[in-house]
Amino acid sequence: MGRKRAVKPRWRSKVTPETERIVELLNSAFPKHPPDYPPAAYRYNSASIRVRVVDKAFRGKSLVDRDEMVAPVLKQLPEETYSDIMILLLLAPEEVDEDPANFEFEHPAPSRV
Repeated sequence: MGRKRAVKPRWRSKVTPETERIVELLNSAFPKHPPDYPPAAYRYNSASIRVRVVDKAFRGKSLVDRDEMVAPVLKQLPEETYSDIMILLLLAPEEVDEDPANFEFEHPAPSRV
């Protein structure tokens, strides 16, 4: 009997050194993320980066408040990287399974670019 191989999510093949840097910054700023949902980022296409942060600190906060928590971290990136972030998902742990944008993050539709 063979062992089952875990299927690698399609977006993981789109990780680049640039998106790894985003993840490093976010890991240092949000170290208490759920084990199953560390900060993640990938280049969706040549003009777009998608980023996801899941943290209890977002619980009960508005989207604006969440953005204000993350923006100073992301502003440390080079401008060309920062300006390519088109999707920024900032979720409390209990929102992950319900958020349709998270489904698109996990299972990206093919890019037209």
